[in-house]
This record gives sequence, C-alpha cells and structure tokens, in this order.
Amino acid sequence: MVSEGSPSPAVLTVSPIARAAGEVRLPGSKSISNRALLLAALSPQPTELTGLLEADDTRVMIEALRTLGVDVEDGPDCTLVAGCGGRFPRAQAGLFLGNAGTAMRPLAAALAFSGGSYRLDGVARMRERPIGDLVEALNALGARIGFEGEAGFPPLRIEPANAVTTDRVAIGGSVSSQFVSGLLMAAPLIAPPSGLRIDVQGRLISEPYVQMTLALMARFGVQVDRQASQFRVNPSPYRSPGRLAVEGDASSASYFLALGAITGGPVRVTGVGSDSIQGDVAFARLLQDMGAQITLGPDWIEARGAKLRAVHADCTEIPDAAMTAAIVALFARGTTRLRGIASWRVKETDRIAAVATELRKLGAAVQSGDDWIQIEGPCAVHEAWIDTYDDHRIAMCFALAAAGGVPIHVRDPGCVAKTFPNYFSELARLCLPSPPRGEGRG
Repeated sequence: MVSEGSPSPAVLTVSPIARAAGEVRLPGSKSISNRALLLAALSPQPTELTGLLEADDTRVMIEALRTLGVDVEDGPDCTLVAGCGGRFPRAQAGLFLGNAGTAMRPLAAALAFSGGSYRLDGVARMRERPIGDLVEALNALGARIGFEGEAGFPPLRIEPANAVTTDRVAIGGSVSSQFVSGLLMAAPLIAPPSGLRIDVQGRLISEPYVQMTLALMARFGVQVDRQASQFRVNPSPYRSPGRLAVEGDASSASYFLALGAITGGPVRVTGVGSDSIQGDVAFARLLQDMGAQITLGPDWIEARGAKLRAVHADCTEIPDAAMTAAIVALFARGTTRLRGIASWRVKETDRIAAVATELRKLGAAVQSGDDWIQIEGPCAVHEAWIDTYDDHRIAMCFALAAAGGVPIHVRDPGCVAKTFPNYFSELARLCLPSPPRGEGRG
C-alpha cells in the first residue's frame, strides 16, 4: 500500500508489496495525445479527441494552442479542437511548454513557417534539452529561428520566414526521434510543389515513435512515402478524421506489467494491446524474455510472474519502458545489460546517471556507460529514500522496488502528474494483503 502524509506529500512511502493483482485502465498515451492535438489544430476542420491524457504535458500543449488562438473545448467525454489549417490566429505569442518535449519540438516546427513571431521556452531542464538538429533543419529550409541562450537549446525565438524553395533537407536522428516527428508533421504544410525529401542522418533512435507519427498523419489524411532513412512528403492539407480515440499509454503500462511479473500477478492493463501503434508494447516481449508469462489481446496485456532471468537487450526502440526493465533486473537471476539508451541522458533528467545512483541506494551492483546500464541480480533490496529529479518515470519505476519486501520512500511524488497523476493510487489498489504463512507468491 501507499501512505501519504498530506495531500501533496514531499515524501510518499510505498509499503512493502508482497502480492499484487488486478486490472488497470491506462491513462491516454502522452505521445499520441500531443501529436493528435497538434494535427487537429493543423487541420481546417474540427476534431473530437476521446481518451486524451489529462496530465501536465497535455495541459501545456492545450494552453499553447489556446494562446495561439486555437479553440480547444473540454467536454465530459471528449476534447473538441477547432482546426485552423496551420494558420494560427495569433501571429505573436510567448509559449511556456514546461518540460514537455512532445510539445516543444513539434510546435517549433509547426510555427517556423506560420508567418508569426513566437518565443518558446520551458522550465530550467527544458533549457538543457537539445533541439539544435531540428532548428538546423528548419533554418536550412528558410526558417528564421534563433537561440536566446545557449546555442542548440531553448528558449527559441521564431520570426516570419520565406516560403520553402528547396525540395530536400537533412536532419539528425541520433539524439531524439521527436526532431524527425516534428519536421514530418509540419512538412505537408510547407513542402514546395515538387514535395519535400527528408533524409535522416545517423541512426534513427526510438523509431517506433516516428512510425506512430506516420500512422497518425495518415489518420489525418496525409500519406508519407518512406524508403529506409528517406521520407518523401507532398504538399497536402490535413483532413480531420472527425473523431479519434487515443490509446492507453504503453509506457505507463510497463510499470503494472512489471509489477505482475515481479509479484506473481496476474496484473492486466487495458487500453493498449496487440493492435497498438505504440512501440513500447514491445516491453511485454522483453518481460517474456525475462521469464514472465505474458498474454495479449487487441487492447489489453496481462502479466504473471515466474522465475525471472537476466537479459542482454537492445532498448533503442523502447527507451522509456527500458527504465522499468532496470527495476525488474533487481529480481532477475544474472547480469542484465540494457543498451541503446543514450537518449536517457537528454530526457527529463540524465536518466542513466539518476537510475544508476538510485539503484545503488537499493543495494544493487550497477555499472553504466554512455548508452548502457548493467545490473546484477537478484538483489536483496534495501529500504531507501529515492530522489526523483523532477522526473515522473524515476518516481513510477522505483516505487516498484517495494516488491523487494521493504518500504520505498519516494521524494517529490507529485512529479508523476506529468503523465499519470493518479499513479500511486492505482498502484495501491492492486496491492493485496500478505499471503498466509507458508504460502508463496505463485
């Protein structure tokens, strides 16, 4: 169970978890929600969005759109976005985007050729998160985007640009897939008559997120031709699908699936499954590789525990869910090595450093490098006070360590509001009373 000292405690204690089972309806996907909000705004027709995530990252996107003059109405069952066809009613605005990369990067691209003057900024950590590759690509197309502080990082100053005249641009893909997604979503509205070719340089990390972007663009009437690392986008207006249902968040699913794998379960998540367009559903396969029993339906996944074993896994395509795997490694026999996680360093915090530090507090033997982390298991988990670094995923992941039979004290638990405001109450609801003496976890 979870105990709170006040409505917004500075420290939240997760009591030892002996058993957990049940079903969780996931909040809407952050990545789909913010893409859908922007694409709805870029369409000339209104769009009804159902299942939209209600959390900090979507709130800053909605407020940014409203500041730009886009009418966004919250209803009891859906959010109605009155599209503006990419012609934002307000030609001058300052936007505060918190620490939401899924708002900062796509909005920078969408506003670059909108004919207005805009300033984009966020919290202190956002000013440390790179955006230089995207800005370089947009400026190569004729945009006028400048850095007010350190080159390559927000805050950004956007001034009116000329029409795009070139039909080809290169963009780096090795730092963040959000750069590519942002450019792709803006491309149909800015491409010259001959179309725009986008060449991704270097390895494209988190590729499933780009596939998600392409799938959502298709839902809004725009098809993109792709050949390996080359994308061809023709000039085309977006067309609203009328109504779009947002999937549950596959990254958030990872915590509960891991809980089922560690404690025995079964734990089922609903809202995401085999029909999902999100890459993080692959976390279920990683759990399976670690020995968990996984069952999937079109919009649900269930996890049951078994003897867990270590894995060596390339997590390039599931960097967010890979953080959860680092916690599961505490309960797996052998040495787990997760690689392809260089993007952790430019997220809400330097996640490689943070995860390694907090795992050591739990008593784990940990090694790490530029794009990998290694954990020895199984670990006799120690009671610990976990620093969260204002990073929602640190808080959610490390709460699961209470399945090691000790209290886990999570500092600044309110940071989960970024994507999952009621995470801790859902976690507490799944926790069952300890089994009678002599009964195992099953």
